[in-house]
Amino acid sequence: MLEPSFLNSHSPAYSPYVIGPPLPRYGTSLDVADARRGGSILAGLLRRLRRERRRRKVGRAYDMALEIARAIPNAYEILDVGCGNGFIAQHLAGLLGSYVLGIDVDGQPEAPVNFRRYDGKHFPAGDHSFEAVLFCYVLHHAQDIGAILSELKRVLKDDGSVVVYEDIPATWWDRFLCGVHNRQWRGRTGECTFRGEAEWRDTFQAAGFEIVQQRSLSRWRNFAHPVCRKFFVLRLSKAQN
Repeated sequence: MLEPSFLNSHSPAYSPYVIGPPLPRYGTSLDVADARRGGSILAGLLRRLRRERRRRKVGRAYDMALEIARAIPNAYEILDVGCGNGFIAQHLAGLLGSYVLGIDVDGQPEAPVNFRRYDGKHFPAGDHSFEAVLFCYVLHHAQDIGAILSELKRVLKDDGSVVVYEDIPATWWDRFLCGVHNRQWRGRTGECTFRGEAEWRDTFQAAGFEIVQQRSLSRWRNFAHPVCRKFFVLRLSKAQN
């Protein structure tokens, strides 16, 4: 008696125990299509995550630029020391219509801003050439704070302003987060030196600056780094002018 065609032992899908059409096997076109779909979904999620991270960086930079613009509304030549991704400089230039120069020791800004590479010692700028200088979470990276503040005095106009943002190790939690930050950055910029509020006041005053504005900032500006923060606005003391 002849076997039905689907039980023909010459068929590669033949099985003496299973009656029915052959099941899809690993490596078929269906598996490849499923793998491609899975890969495209993962790639889409990664793209969305990158866009969200960029959106948050840009948003935080815009909030800081608004804050800075209120503190230095009449500054038209601004130096952003350690400008990083450049978004603060970009927003500030748009808000004030100012010339903003970003300098940094590493990399190239993501934002399209005026940029010069900084050797970590000498600001690439002329004497008394800026009405405002920004240090946005930068000074704790300085290996020689005296040299940085000396360069600041050189490039700042006599009636200029200095804006400083700093993380403050006020509690054990702040000290822990500052320690984490140090471990992340010391390979690139050297050991971080975080100072308390009183230490910063003494440092600025010893360098010939007076604090004209100071306030605490919310820890929750950056949910990934909820540390105590301070905002300072400095000017050269009258004895220095």
